[in-house]
Amino acid sequence: MKFDLEGLTVHFPYAAIYPEQHAYMGELKRALDARGHALLEMPTGTGKTAALISLITSYSLASPSRPLRLIYCTRTVHEMEKTLAELRLLFAHLPAAASRSLLALGLSSRKNLCVHPQASAAAARDSVDTACRRLTASWVRDRAASDPDSTPLCDFFESFDRAAAAGDLASYMPPGVYTLADLRALGRDRGICPYFLARQMVKYANVVVYSYQYLIDPKVASIVSREMQKECVVVFDEAHNIDNVCIEALSVSIRKQTLEGAERNLRRISQEIDRFKATDANRLRAEYNRLVDGLAQRGNLPISDAWLANPALPEDILKEAVPGNIRRAEHFLAVLRRLVRFLDGRLETENVENEMPVAFVASIHSQAGIDQKMLRFCYDRLHSLMLTLEITDTDEFMHIQTICDFATLIGTYTRGFSIIIEPYDERMPDIRDPVIQLSCHDASLAIQPVFERFQTVVITSGTLSPIDLYPRLLNFNPVISRSFTMSLTRDCICPMVLTRGSDQLPVSTKFDMRSDPGVVRNYGRLLLEMASAVPDGIVCFFVSYSYMDGIVNSWNEMGILQDIMQHKLVFIETPDVVETTLALDNYRKACDCGRGAIFFSVARGKVAEGIDFDRHYGRLVIMFGVPFQYTLSRILLARLEYLRETFQIKEGDFLTFDALRQAAQCVGRVIRSKADYGMMIFADKRYSRHDKRSKLPGWILSHLHDAHLNLSTDMALHIAREFLRRMAQPYDKTGSGGNKTLLTEEDLQNMAQDAMEM
Repeated sequence: MKFDLEGLTVHFPYAAIYPEQHAYMGELKRALDARGHALLEMPTGTGKTAALISLITSYSLASPSRPLRLIYCTRTVHEMEKTLAELRLLFAHLPAAASRSLLALGLSSRKNLCVHPQASAAAARDSVDTACRRLTASWVRDRAASDPDSTPLCDFFESFDRAAAAGDLASYMPPGVYTLADLRALGRDRGICPYFLARQMVKYANVVVYSYQYLIDPKVASIVSREMQKECVVVFDEAHNIDNVCIEALSVSIRKQTLEGAERNLRRISQEIDRFKATDANRLRAEYNRLVDGLAQRGNLPISDAWLANPALPEDILKEAVPGNIRRAEHFLAVLRRLVRFLDGRLETENVENEMPVAFVASIHSQAGIDQKMLRFCYDRLHSLMLTLEITDTDEFMHIQTICDFATLIGTYTRGFSIIIEPYDERMPDIRDPVIQLSCHDASLAIQPVFERFQTVVITSGTLSPIDLYPRLLNFNPVISRSFTMSLTRDCICPMVLTRGSDQLPVSTKFDMRSDPGVVRNYGRLLLEMASAVPDGIVCFFVSYSYMDGIVNSWNEMGILQDIMQHKLVFIETPDVVETTLALDNYRKACDCGRGAIFFSVARGKVAEGIDFDRHYGRLVIMFGVPFQYTLSRILLARLEYLRETFQIKEGDFLTFDALRQAAQCVGRVIRSKADYGMMIFADKRYSRHDKRSKLPGWILSHLHDAHLNLSTDMALHIAREFLRRMAQPYDKTGSGGNKTLLTEEDLQNMAQDAMEM
């Protein structure tokens, strides 16, 4: 369909539109008009992606002289593929002239795009990267030119390089939508490397879909996203955890194994330097001269040599000369050895230590003789040395890269970080496992360059409540900040707060109550009663793996698990991805064949973040407890202190906000469209308190009736049976009168006319 939105012609790929999609587009257009940032919360299953890409593409087509480009960031490859499928649908509905001129593509790692038979066979991502470099590095190709028989090359990359040199890449990728599977197929058919082709064509694409890391992690962003112009709209989809993604991008952990690996790496680099001194000393001399001129003089590296960039360096430092005492390769190695020895000494501690970067850098200077400027240049100096020494096995050098990453970060940032040294994990005090953690507390450090660089950044998700906390956490000012509700013709969502069991004993996962046999039994009875009454699939979320293991064992000993399995099969998520994928497949098979199944999962786990339990795969979701973070974690305590001092966010407010967004994310898995229906049980007495409950998203709260706030198991069972009976009745999908939930072109024209008359 095609309609007018405040003077803009919008092309939409479906015959009807939800009212909330129309309102969402209106707010998004205002943000684009104001060239500012937006924070938009929209319920799951209401077509966020279709609304976003339709509005931004239409906006771009309306001003062909200054077209906007869309950078769409997703968390997983699965979400990336779904977004590209929506784009393909949209492009098919655009005018022929427009769709013939637009290019949209997905970009992922070599692991997901490589088509070389040997390189792509490697299991780990780093191994695929290394296998690729062995075949494509500039010095490998130079060697092959003089000795083609003994030096294997990648034919796909050679084709790419020839096409790039001839300026002929566009002929390989005509306008259209390219998913990762399309890129691989194109690579095989045309004999060209899909990874490097996509990397180059990103500069010319109208829509690029890739991972958060490609914009937020400075090591990756400065290589992949360097060419992006200011006239881009950046969308972070499912961005409820964006603050955690930003923090992880700038945090580093160092263990004993890291230091042992770094020492091995240094011995290997030392041998390489000796070999080069004997055979090609000029290369080392040329590198020294280049470092005198500054890192910016390094020039543009060939695309196949570009390695992870600096984790922190701003552009102005790149123009400085590298400090004199680390210019010579052997001097730099001596500095790294002293740094590794210093860190090894700090790991010998018996007590927990917490230091700020300034104090830690001062102690490195006094004990190891390494000053702040040398630390700041460590990462780039290592990068330069590895290129000079022609090292392709980058996966073997991960340990020394981690040390240099750590050094550069503490040398660059003086605030927003702390260094925490723990001799053992608090939960296992008998096992010595010392770790140095450079922990970032300020999410705005990683995302600030994105806000400054692009004219509009849209942060959107189904669970952004309370929405006013994100601008403070990320330190930005959105021009539009809005939360939408779901328009429904029937109450197809039924949230309930269960506070006590059938015996009227309160239930909670509070630390002093969670192992109480009465609570464990009541949770088990709740699941048993629901398994006997609810058809098809039930999904249960627990607060942690250890709690899930404990409670399932207890249920087994009490005989409750055997009773549950009389009604439905039980499948369990584990930390192992392969096992969990297998369990999910079998869970779906059990639901499909009518046997019914229960899936035990963990809040903050892989399933809670990215798997949909739509239709019969999820008729009920039970959240056992409130998924607070481990509150004795030293890293969390340091972050809470930083948030309180810097952003005036109270500890309790942040912890409750974080726990409730995880709970909302878990229960939101069950509704993926308006035709769907499902129940949500929040099984913990703390959810009945207003300060906890009010932080749930508006679209859940609007369906949470007062009568459902303080239930026991038998009351919840009665409500569930009534709800399922209601859902079995035929219903009007489009709504009528003022409660229409599907708007056609004609409805939109009438609405516009009414607005003009008013």
